[in-house]
Amino acid sequence: MKGPKFSRRLLLGGAGALVGLPLFESLIGEAAYADDSFPARLICYYVPNGMHMAAWTPSQTGSNYQLSPILQPLAPIQDQILVLGGLSNTPAQPDGPGDHAGGTSGFLTSAHANKSETQIQLGISMDQVIANQIGDATRIRSMQIGTDGGGNSGGCDSGYSCAYTRNISWASDTQPLSKTTNPGVVFNQIFEGSDPNASIEEQERRKLYKTSILDYVQEQTQALEQKLGYYDRTKLDEYTTGIFELEQRLEKAGLVCGATQEPSDTGDIVEKVRIMNDLMVLALQCDATRVITFMLGNAGSNRSYPFLGANDGHHNYSHHQGNPSNHAALQAIDTWEVEQLSYLLQRMNEVPEGTGTLLQHSQVFFSSEIEDGDAHRHRNLPVILAGQCHGAYNTGRHIDYEPNKSTNGPPIANLFLSMMAAMGVSQGSFGNSTGPLGQL
Repeated sequence: MKGPKFSRRLLLGGAGALVGLPLFESLIGEAAYADDSFPARLICYYVPNGMHMAAWTPSQTGSNYQLSPILQPLAPIQDQILVLGGLSNTPAQPDGPGDHAGGTSGFLTSAHANKSETQIQLGISMDQVIANQIGDATRIRSMQIGTDGGGNSGGCDSGYSCAYTRNISWASDTQPLSKTTNPGVVFNQIFEGSDPNASIEEQERRKLYKTSILDYVQEQTQALEQKLGYYDRTKLDEYTTGIFELEQRLEKAGLVCGATQEPSDTGDIVEKVRIMNDLMVLALQCDATRVITFMLGNAGSNRSYPFLGANDGHHNYSHHQGNPSNHAALQAIDTWEVEQLSYLLQRMNEVPEGTGTLLQHSQVFFSSEIEDGDAHRHRNLPVILAGQCHGAYNTGRHIDYEPNKSTNGPPIANLFLSMMAAMGVSQGSFGNSTGPLGQL
């Protein structure tokens, strides 16, 4: 009797659980385990209300620049990032008031939103152009996740639909892709409920007794271990341990689904964002998807951060009017947001893939809908592009595309063209692009 046949991207399934695994050299051979065996991945990471640019912008350009105060958390991973200054998103400028809606809707679309609370009209987002080309290669075409919920109906910003303020991923001119905000649901999307042989009763039983998904693939895991070398056995152990620990954190935070209850949520934004970051890493590592968008808050978020000493709302602070105390609160919030990005990037860089890492085979775009929360400008946007995406970028530099901050620099749509190309997606134009962004 022949043993189980393992595909290059292994899936272990049982009782409503489906556990994707990373590639193992022991199974596919050294030659096939080269860096080219690993796909390019994309994460687009949104934070609201702009940045305190005086504490964001490095004072030097090139490869010998010093990180600014807000960017200090990126020090351990500085060689893997590009800080890009001077890029503009003029289509995101609203018709009159509504900069948060205009900027957020244009965040990945580089399109001008129709000002209406009922008749939404925008454009396809960059991530979905990519997903349309590569999404069929994975179980999940693309993932849209975030921290804050809310529906798309009604108005949320000066006559603009809530759809413009609560979504950054758009499948078409009129179809926003709503995000999942409960980490427990995201976990289930990645790891369970996709086994075609599992009955509804089996899936509900697992939820009811809160058993680990690993319990349902234990025999398969043990059979797999017998086929792996020492290095790959260690890799498998680290991976499954990470899944188990994440399950425990989800349960502790109340972010699990029972058989007869709706998904719960938590007010602990610190743990929620940390778990979401870990879930993104796992989703990419096991190749459940290759395209993810994440919103750390909706447009114009007025969340308070008492653990940072910022007891008023974020949006209130962003209208700083030059007040030093508001600047201090903004800098604390902005630095914390960058800390979350740094955690994600370091986790990705700890995942070995061939002679490289998950981060080196990926690209992570980090930005906000506006430059400064007081001025509401759509130029000189705060942008970080992390990861090398299989050598597409020469990281470790600060590039300023428009030193004169009073004028519009190159369209950010040019960057999106370059990012699409790095994912293997050829696009002649996008939004208001004029060509791929240079110097990357």
